[in-house]
Amino acid sequence: MPPGLRLVQKMSSTRTFARIAPHFIPAMDRTVHRLTRGKVLLSARMLPGVILTVRGAKSGVPRRTPLACMPEKGPDGAGTDSWLLIGSNFGRPGHPAWTANLRANPDADISWQGTDIRVRARLLTGEERAAAWEAALKFWPPYAAYQARVEREIRLFRLERR
Repeated sequence: MPPGLRLVQKMSSTRTFARIAPHFIPAMDRTVHRLTRGKVLLSARMLPGVILTVRGAKSGVPRRTPLACMPEKGPDGAGTDSWLLIGSNFGRPGHPAWTANLRANPDADISWQGTDIRVRARLLTGEERAAAWEAALKFWPPYAAYQARVEREIRLFRLERR
């Protein structure tokens, strides 16, 4: 575990973090990502991250959103085959807008470690969602605190290369 990770996990589980973080983390990530031509995503220093580009559900306008993700290895164990996105919204009540956009427009693009990749999103349900949720909790335990604070079921999406 990288130094300071437990502290970051503890802080990110708080209501204060949920109130403040959505206002500065995405803006900071978008700016640094743009300035480094897609090579750096600051929040990815603690959690892997992507920049998701998906058309707006109502507007059809491309929306770019920096998101933490859980990369998943392919069946051969080499390379990243898919990515799990967790619609936690920092443990705030409503679903994040990007989840509605993916439901309406599952074909999207991500910037992953400086490479643009075309993906198709799938909302996970049932046993597949339950298994992915367990993996997500092992990957980033604060997701349990986020779920405990909200009445909605946190949406999970699997992004697969297309």
